[in-house]
Amino acid sequence: MVDYNLIQDLAVSDADTDALLTEGLDQELDALLGGETSDFKTGTILEGTVVGLAGDDVVIDVGFKSEGLVNKGEFEDFNEVKPGDKIEVLLEGLEADQGNIQLSKRKADRIRGWENIISTSNEGDVVTGKVMRKIKGGLLVDIGVPVFLPASQVDVRRPGDIGEFIGKDIRATILKIDTERRNIVISRRRLVEEERAEAREKLLGNINEGDVIKGTVKNIADFGAFIDLGGIDGLLHITDMSWGRINHPSELVKIDQEIEVVVLNVDRDKEKVGLGLKQRESNPWEEIEARYPVSSRVSGSVVNLMSYGAFVKLEDGIEGLVHISEMSWTRRINHPSELVSVGEEVDVVVLDIDKNKQEISLGMKQTEVNPWELVAEKYPPGTVVEGTVRNMTNYGAFVEIEPGVDGMLHVSDLSWTKKVAHPNEVLKKGDKVRCIVLEVDQSKQRVSLGVKQLTEDPWHEAIPGAYQPGMIVHGEVTKITNFGVFVELEDDLEGLLHISELSDDKVENPQDVVKAGENVEVKILRVDVDERKIGLSLKRAQWSAEAETASDKAAAASAGTGGGADASTAGGLGDVGGGLGDLTHMGTDKISFGPGGAKAEDEEGEQKPAE
Repeated sequence: MVDYNLIQDLAVSDADTDALLTEGLDQELDALLGGETSDFKTGTILEGTVVGLAGDDVVIDVGFKSEGLVNKGEFEDFNEVKPGDKIEVLLEGLEADQGNIQLSKRKADRIRGWENIISTSNEGDVVTGKVMRKIKGGLLVDIGVPVFLPASQVDVRRPGDIGEFIGKDIRATILKIDTERRNIVISRRRLVEEERAEAREKLLGNINEGDVIKGTVKNIADFGAFIDLGGIDGLLHITDMSWGRINHPSELVKIDQEIEVVVLNVDRDKEKVGLGLKQRESNPWEEIEARYPVSSRVSGSVVNLMSYGAFVKLEDGIEGLVHISEMSWTRRINHPSELVSVGEEVDVVVLDIDKNKQEISLGMKQTEVNPWELVAEKYPPGTVVEGTVRNMTNYGAFVEIEPGVDGMLHVSDLSWTKKVAHPNEVLKKGDKVRCIVLEVDQSKQRVSLGVKQLTEDPWHEAIPGAYQPGMIVHGEVTKITNFGVFVELEDDLEGLLHISELSDDKVENPQDVVKAGENVEVKILRVDVDERKIGLSLKRAQWSAEAETASDKAAAASAGTGGGADASTAGGLGDVGGGLGDLTHMGTDKISFGPGGAKAEDEEGEQKPAE
């Protein structure tokens, strides 16, 4: 131990003290190490010998009296290290107090590797190395020294995770060597592109349509898969994957899967190749007519449902369509799911085959007896039936006369006299209604029904008998038009009072003479059974009233009694035993009652007879 107080007492200067201490230290190290320390500088690479193991360290003798220690982690294969092995280490430092030396095998290897790379490689050369780990912006690759592989240079298509390359040996091209910073950048992508370009040129010169070649699935899209053929990617479209139905290419192929495909077409100018997988097998449509003749009954599995029908798989690659109209003879189906479900086994009949379009039309209802073949026998015209109103449209009501069999009750067949604009005026869904069968059309699967035909047409006898020309009747004004007035004579029975028959004077507006709801006395001019209309006159009724009044006055003068209208001139269905019943108010320009419903039209009134 140096006693600085003693040195100070001896009056020795600081410079002399430092010289003495330095000289003493050098002498002490020389004595310890057995030689001059000037030959062992920090940063020097020394050759050493393995002399043994000390725990997790390897003891290395580099010629000093004291050995150095190197951690086992600096050896690629620590288990292979044995005494006597010669290795190079880097002298990192000396610790004179304890006499230990700091050594590093890893750093010595890197220095030697860098020297080797600089002396043997240039930019553009191909090197091989192992990917060590991910670093910011890319990967660290050991090619003898750690070098940088940018993420953008890992592959032609940047992988989702570059970490998948860790631990793998790769080949790459040297992009840049920076000797001052001891930095090297490499590119695997450039090497792959160069090799693929060479392979692509060779491949395009050798392949032809119809060739069977091997490839690797590199990418999968909704429309198909891209197959690496070794220099060029070919497209395997989803329609060329299978003769059968597939929803997505991933059902048949997987990434990195090696498959054999058929070359369908080659475009050397655009460097595009079309591939097929199903073409390796025979086309199941070639002998389709022999296997599935028309009218034959077969079984299949429902594989898909659409709004217009169900697709049934008969065998791999063969599917037929059961149109919604071919599912049931009687049921009205809104969607195929009402009858079948995906995966269900069904029996079908082959209806038609189009080999060119690869289409088969199938039917389900054809496997059962057509109930409409029995309808004509069971319900001949004139049969009275009772059914339930199942549905209504603007033109009529559908009446179910038995399960699965509906008849059409048209609005024109609801009443002889009442004009029905919509069936909901007299019917509602679920009503029980008694009808008569008018017609059965088996080919169109249609039954026509009627309600009014259950009773006699009042226009044949009842109306002509109750209302005769010349009669004076009472009625209520129901509608006023620019050409005349409609007068309700009985429930649902109207006559037309033409504008010319309102008054002796010229009438511009019928409302100047009568008002809606007003009770009027009119004279029947005509009853047209064919046209189903009644013509009325207000002014002629007034003439009759005036004539009768004059006659009554004359009779009163002679007989001394009052009088009224002659009963023989009054009319109405009540005079013949009842009204028309269910007749409707008319509101058009011409009134007529017939099978097609009541109509109304403008008509000219008669001229006033000469007095």
